[in-house]
Amino acid sequence: MSALETFVASLEEFQPGLVVLSGLHMMEGMGRALWEQRLREAVAAISDVRNEVPIHLELASMTDRDYMSSIMKEQVMPIVTSIGLNEQELLFLSQAGGGPHSHLAAWDGIPDVGRVTDILLWVLEQHGRADGESEADLTRIHFHTLAYHILATVDGHWANQRSAVAAGARVASSQSCGLQVVDTSKVSLKAPQSFYSSFSEPRESLVLDPSSPVTVWRRGNVSFYLSPVLVCKQPLRTVGLGDAISAEGLMYSEIAPQSHSEQ
Repeated sequence: MSALETFVASLEEFQPGLVVLSGLHMMEGMGRALWEQRLREAVAAISDVRNEVPIHLELASMTDRDYMSSIMKEQVMPIVTSIGLNEQELLFLSQAGGGPHSHLAAWDGIPDVGRVTDILLWVLEQHGRADGESEADLTRIHFHTLAYHILATVDGHWANQRSAVAAGARVASSQSCGLQVVDTSKVSLKAPQSFYSSFSEPRESLVLDPSSPVTVWRRGNVSFYLSPVLVCKQPLRTVGLGDAISAEGLMYSEIAPQSHSEQ
């Protein structure tokens, strides 16, 4: 944790507009006593970051439910502003916290949009600021899977979400194909053409519109932005793809002006 503490101490000097963290999964195998201590140290360091600086946490695959539960409920997640994760990590979050669809052992093919939305909403309601009375800072989740991305944000905290989720989907295609721009002859569309906003009632029936490819819906005070991905038929680069997706989405994201006084 000395590297994290040194990094946080240097923030006053270069005054960043955003802090991005990753690597918590690397502590999972240390044993409970050690990772509990390390998480406390991480939380103390992260808490020293100025409130007006958003913090994004990039998750990675884990297998210890107690460790994930500690990150989610008691330690890290409530004090970061944004998280990025894929379908395995999202389902494991729900399994570790007893959330929606936690009975599923794994996704069956392309993750069902309604189920994904249910879990994203649960995370923001239980561990984020979807509840106006909550003191948590988490207001944004960038979910990415092979066929589509969803950006879920608590209303009033973020702007330019359509561009942000589309940018993440675009870089997933271009980087996996090893190209600067998308070559339509080398990609295919695997996103569902129609889907529901939830797995259970009440739910809204939604359809992809080629003329307006980012589909938007709301549940409570959380807005969801879905962009299909043009999937590379013969991928050349997949290492670090999740990091590239989240980074590109963050570049296009904007903090809503009114949220500065709330954070």
